[in-house]
Amino acid sequence: MNLKKNMWFVYAVAAGLLWGVFNVLAKFISLDPYVTHVLFSAGVLCTLPFVIRKCTRSCFNAKGFLWACLAAVFAIAGNIALFYAFVKGGQASIVTPVTNLYPLITILIAVAVFKERLNWINVVGILLAVPAILLLSGETLLFTDPAGFFKSIGLNEWFLFSLAAIVGWGVFSALQKLATNYISAEWSYAAFIFTSCVIAFAFLIAGTVHFNTTNKTLLLGTIGGMINGLGVLASFAAYRAEGKASAVTTIAGALQPVFTIVLAVLLLKENFTTVQFLGILLAIGGSLLLSYEKRRKPIMAT
Repeated sequence: MNLKKNMWFVYAVAAGLLWGVFNVLAKFISLDPYVTHVLFSAGVLCTLPFVIRKCTRSCFNAKGFLWACLAAVFAIAGNIALFYAFVKGGQASIVTPVTNLYPLITILIAVAVFKERLNWINVVGILLAVPAILLLSGETLLFTDPAGFFKSIGLNEWFLFSLAAIVGWGVFSALQKLATNYISAEWSYAAFIFTSCVIAFAFLIAGTVHFNTTNKTLLLGTIGGMINGLGVLASFAAYRAEGKASAVTTIAGALQPVFTIVLAVLLLKENFTTVQFLGILLAIGGSLLLSYEKRRKPIMAT
C-alpha cells in the first residue's frame, strides 16, 4: 500500500493509537462525565496551538464550522449517555460491547446518505472488524453466556441510554466527514474545541461539576483530554484526506482496543487472553482490507 496516497489510513491508525493510549490512562481516572468533560475541554484547549496557525481566514467556511460544532455535540451527548447507561443499572459486560458497535451507525449513514461505495474486499473488512470490536470490548458475557446476554437486553432505561450512545458516537463520526468536506481538519478541530469548551462552561454554570478528587487525578484527566483531543484531530485529518466515513471510523474503532490491550500488557503487566489475540488478528486484518481501493484503469489515448 502506498502510504503517501493513503494518508487517511495513517491518520485513522494514529487516531486509534491515541485513543488507545487514552484508554490506558483512563484506568487511573474515575470521575463523573461532567467533571471528565471539563477536564477534557481543558486538555483539548491546550492542543489548540498545534492547529491555530493553519486556521486562516481564507480557509474558513461557516457551513463546515457548524457541522464540526454539531459533531462535537453528538460526541459529548454519547459520552453522557454512556454514563447514564451504567447509572441506570446497565452491566459493563453488556453495555460495553453494545455501545462499541457505533461504527455500524456511521457505515449506515455513509452508504445511505453519503452514497459511499464499498468494494467486496471492504465489506469483508467490515465483517472482520465488527466481530473484532466485540471480542476486544473486554467483556466476555456475549461469548461465555450468549443466551444470558441477549436475555438481559430489553427496553430498559440503561439499554435506551446505550442506544443513545451508539447513535451519538455514530453520528459524530459521520458529521466529522461532512465537516471536512467544507473546511480543513484544523478548522474542524478548532470548531470541536470551541463547542467542547462552551458545553464545559455550561456544565460549570449549571452546577453539575463537583471537583471532589485529588490534584493528581485532575492532572491525569487534563492530560487524557489532550491525548483524546489529538485523536479527534487525527480522525478529522483522516476524513479530510479523503478517507471514507465507513472505513475511517471502523478502522479507528477496531484498532483502539488493540492498542489499549497491547499497551496494558506492556506497561501494566495485564494478562493477554486467547480471545483478545483473536480479536487483534481480526482487527488488523479488517483494517487492512478496509484500506484497499481498487486501482482505476488508465484512460487510453485515442
